[in-house]
Amino acid sequence: MKRLVLCMTLMVVAFSAKAAQAQYQDIFYEIDPAHLTAEVSSNPRVVGDIIIPSSIVVGQDTYTVTSIGDKAFKGCKSLTSIVLPPTLERAYRSAFEGTGIMADKNNWNEGCLFIDSILIATDKNIKSRYVVPASTRFIAAGAFQGNKVITRVELPEGLKRIDHETFRDCKALQKVTIPISVTSIGEDAFTGSGLYNNENKWKKGAFIIDDCLIATNADLPAKYIFKNKIPIRLIAERAFANSKSLKTIVIPETVTAIPTAAFYGCVNLTDVTIPSTVRTVGNFAFYNCAKLKNALLPADLESLGAGAFYGCENLSQQVLSDQLKIIDRGTFIMCRSIKNIILPSHLERIEDGAFAGCNNLEAIELPATLTYLGEQAFAGCATLRRVTIPKGIGSLSKQVFKDCTRLYRVDLPEGMYAIGEEALDNCLSLEIINIPKDMFRIGARAFNNCQQLSGINLVDHIQLIEEGAFMACKMLQDITLPAMLQKLHRGAFAQCIGIRSVTLNKRLKEIGEGAFCQCRSLKEVEWNDSLKIIGADAFLECKYLRTPHFDASVEIGKNAFKGCK
Repeated sequence: MKRLVLCMTLMVVAFSAKAAQAQYQDIFYEIDPAHLTAEVSSNPRVVGDIIIPSSIVVGQDTYTVTSIGDKAFKGCKSLTSIVLPPTLERAYRSAFEGTGIMADKNNWNEGCLFIDSILIATDKNIKSRYVVPASTRFIAAGAFQGNKVITRVELPEGLKRIDHETFRDCKALQKVTIPISVTSIGEDAFTGSGLYNNENKWKKGAFIIDDCLIATNADLPAKYIFKNKIPIRLIAERAFANSKSLKTIVIPETVTAIPTAAFYGCVNLTDVTIPSTVRTVGNFAFYNCAKLKNALLPADLESLGAGAFYGCENLSQQVLSDQLKIIDRGTFIMCRSIKNIILPSHLERIEDGAFAGCNNLEAIELPATLTYLGEQAFAGCATLRRVTIPKGIGSLSKQVFKDCTRLYRVDLPEGMYAIGEEALDNCLSLEIINIPKDMFRIGARAFNNCQQLSGINLVDHIQLIEEGAFMACKMLQDITLPAMLQKLHRGAFAQCIGIRSVTLNKRLKEIGEGAFCQCRSLKEVEWNDSLKIIGADAFLECKYLRTPHFDASVEIGKNAFKGCK
């Protein structure tokens, strides 16, 4: 016997920190809607002279251009000049490799390539003892990488960042003066350099330059205590990453930021004391610290990065600063031990996968200020019971509550116009949901397998009920299709074994394939005169439904009424 089969898969949280792509005036960018910033991405066909703007407009939003990506113009031999915006905060040497700009010797001066006061690259013609000019805006990532000449570098006061791989593999490098203005140091900034390879520079498993902790190694003690005469003021990105020995650490009050991936993969880390002076926690700061139990954030925290506590399975509690306006992508993904969390009262955005897989999270109160609730934001929160969506949310994103198996009630605000694909897929306990009068679209598999959903008010404004929208909603009984609906998509009510009657609206022209397949209790359908197409398997195995008679103008698909009376 032929049966309609729709592909159903278990929820797999796919988290990525990569932003969306956009094109503006023939240049490609990666945009970050959460922070309204843009990075110039790969542009392999750029030629001639170009100008990068300070901002770009995509849709209704304006994005500040802050970065030139690592392969932005790589290999563009015909790129002869570029003007960089004053908003730029970061660039990569690799972005200009193989370009006409780097190949033109006239652009180099004493072994250095500068573009708009940004130090992009160095070569063998540089002085062995080099003083970076005070007018330098910043130094590109990898600018000195592999330089065999340089022995000493004096960085200017006012420089804010030493980017990743800046001095990597500079074998002759013996001294770098880091000014007090530097507030961040990228990963592998000194790896493989003469400084890094000097054993005398390492103390108890830590490599420190000018009160900046750059890296650690296997000699790091399980309980790390900062005992330097000069207090550590800065921790570099990935400074403790993948340390197997580290179990506890007290971060000194002289530190104001926990940088990107600082404790990435510290699988035995259990306790971190974070001082009140810390204002930012970077992306993936505690990624996959599976044993981490205690890492309370300070009350005045201003920024919490994407994936900051990704996979911290034993983190049982967390306090979020009221100053936070964004919970970034995957911040608490798979934090299985968190039961309750109070969101900031002025929170504006919860990004994709922020709390996905927090399967012990019992309750969440979304603040009235919230305007964006991302894809998979609470997917897999198996113990979550009830959610009220605030008025600022116009649509439920894709898979936002997928696999919330104990969620029994969702209150939607007036003005909501769409429920996205798989938004409430496999919410087995869902009983109550109100559909606002302005609802336009119910996405594919939006309510798939909501087995306790016994009634649904399909308001007249709905114009799209997509594939499998209510598939396997076993408790539904009487369905009246909305007045504006013209097509019912494939499998929309398939396997709804409790449906007894269906009332078609006057505008409906098409019933898609398997729309009511295996609705075994269906007895009555109130037909209309506008119907033109009944898809294959549309009423397959509706054993109590009598096969109707239609005139020749109605197209009836194969097995549309097979198994009916």
